[in-house]
Amino acid sequence: MQRIVITGNERDQLISNAVKGAIAGAVGVWLMDRLDWFMFERVDARARQRTEAVRPGGLDPTHVAANRVAHAAGTTLAPAQPHPAGVALHYALGIGPAAVYAATRERFPVRRAGQDHLYGLGLGLGLFLVMDETLGRLTGLTAAPRAYPWQAHARGLAAHLVLGLATNMVLNLLHAPRPMPQSALDRTRLQREETAPIFSPAKPDSAGVTLH
Repeated sequence: MQRIVITGNERDQLISNAVKGAIAGAVGVWLMDRLDWFMFERVDARARQRTEAVRPGGLDPTHVAANRVAHAAGTTLAPAQPHPAGVALHYALGIGPAAVYAATRERFPVRRAGQDHLYGLGLGLGLFLVMDETLGRLTGLTAAPRAYPWQAHARGLAAHLVLGLATNMVLNLLHAPRPMPQSALDRTRLQREETAPIFSPAKPDSAGVTLH
């Protein structure tokens, strides 16, 4: 089995990309929440009531998890929701995958304009399918998928696609080359002029033929 060796520069690049991914993921989660609440407040009242009724304890999944951890530690969260512990866990579930995505997306070259946005949408779709539709039910943090109205699934899908797309767009901004200051440009130009070889044109003879 071939051993994978990561050089110091590659390690630093991975860490740098992961940090940028964490920042992008935080922005993505914030935008996702804005869209999620916008749609939730405007959905049909019966669908909204049904969604709230089937939630374990009437809480969203990350607050269910945070309250369970608190109970296991012999304490309670007040209020149960919203609470900083639940909010922090909610952001962590977006930041973590975004950091991994940022550290590994360089291995998937973009072959045409806009292709990287498809990667971002794939990230959002994957998070929706794994977390909302699978792990939530398996861990008891959510009710069974069929217990929720279709509007809840559509809202979750749209919100996670925004999360993935926003994460990718912020990453592109963080990776965009910065313009070099004019002073640095002047120094670079001067260095090139100083190191450039100087060629003296050969003098033609009386017949007009260049001597070599």
